[in-house]
Amino acid sequence: MTAVDVHAHFVPPAVLETLADSGAALGITLVEKAPGARCCRFDDGLEVRPFLPGLLDVDGRLAEMDGQRVQRQILSVWTDIFGYGLDAGQCNAWHRILNDSTAVLCAARPERFSWMASAPLVDDAAAARELERCVEDGAVGVIVTANVRGRNLGEVPLDEFWSACETLDVPVFVHPSLPQPLPRAEKFSLNQICAYTMDTTLAVGSMIMSGTLDRFPKLRLLLSHGGGNLPYLIGRFDRMHDAADRNATGDRAANPPSAYLSRFLYDSIVHSRDALLFLRQLVGGERILLGGDAPFPPGDPDPLASLEKAGLDPDAIDLIAVTNPRREYRLG
Repeated sequence: MTAVDVHAHFVPPAVLETLADSGAALGITLVEKAPGARCCRFDDGLEVRPFLPGLLDVDGRLAEMDGQRVQRQILSVWTDIFGYGLDAGQCNAWHRILNDSTAVLCAARPERFSWMASAPLVDDAAAARELERCVEDGAVGVIVTANVRGRNLGEVPLDEFWSACETLDVPVFVHPSLPQPLPRAEKFSLNQICAYTMDTTLAVGSMIMSGTLDRFPKLRLLLSHGGGNLPYLIGRFDRMHDAADRNATGDRAANPPSAYLSRFLYDSIVHSRDALLFLRQLVGGERILLGGDAPFPPGDPDPLASLEKAGLDPDAIDLIAVTNPRREYRLG
C-alpha cells in the first residue's frame, strides 16, 4: 500500500475531552443529543450536526484504510466546527486546540497519518502565525473554508495569511462549509450535492476575480470535490470576464479565468467515470490527487477502485494516488 488520500476528516477524541472540561471558556458547549450522539453548540447560536462515529475512531479508520488499499491519509478537521462566529481570541484558542490534538494523534502513527492545520480566519495575522506554528510542528498543509461567515473566501482580508502560505510553500485545501443549509437545500441531500460544490466554486471564482491569485502567484490551492462546479462552468467564467463591465462586477483578474485552471490541484471525488475523465482531459492527470472524504456520506468509499473503474491504466492511477500527493505534500 502506497496510496495517499489527501481528503480525509478526523476529530481527535482529545478535542471532545477538552470541550467537556473547559468548553465554556471557548464559547462552545458539548451537547448530548442522544446517547452517544454529541454535537457542538457555539455561543453565536450555531449548533452543528452530531459527530459521526467515524470522525472519532482511530482503529476503525485504520481498518477502513486497509480495506481501501490506502497507506496514508492527510487528516483535516471537520470544517463545520471551525467556530468562525466566536470572538477572535476564542477562535484562535480553539484552533490551537484542534491543531495540537491532531498533531499528537498523527505523531503517534507517523507511518499512516499526516495532517493539515486549520487557522482562525477571522483574524488575518493570527491565522498566519498559527499556520507558521503548525508547520513548525509538522503540518504538511492547511485547510480553509470556502466562506467565512457567508463571505466568499476571495473577499475576506487575508493577505498576510496568503503571504504566509506562499512563504511556507504549503498546499491550501479549499473546502466547503455550510453547517446550516439554505432553505432550498434542506431536503433531498441538496446541501451536500449542490450547495457544497457551489460553495467551492464561489470561493475559487472570488479568488480569481478579486485578483488574489495575481497578488499571490505562488499559492497552491487544492480544490475539494473535483473543483466543485468550476471545471464545468469555466467557459461561462471566461465569457463574463470578457462581456461584463469589469468596473461594475469588481473583476480584477489579470487573465481569463481559464488561464488559472492549471494553478489548481483537484481531488478525485467526482463519483462519475465521465466526470473524472473530463477533469483529467481539462487539467491533466498531474493536477489530480486521490481523495475519499471519510467519513461523510458524500465521500468515495473506495477511491482507488473509482480510478480503476474509470479505466485508468496503472501508471495514471499511480500518478494520482501516489506521485502527485507525495510531491505536493512533500512526503518524500
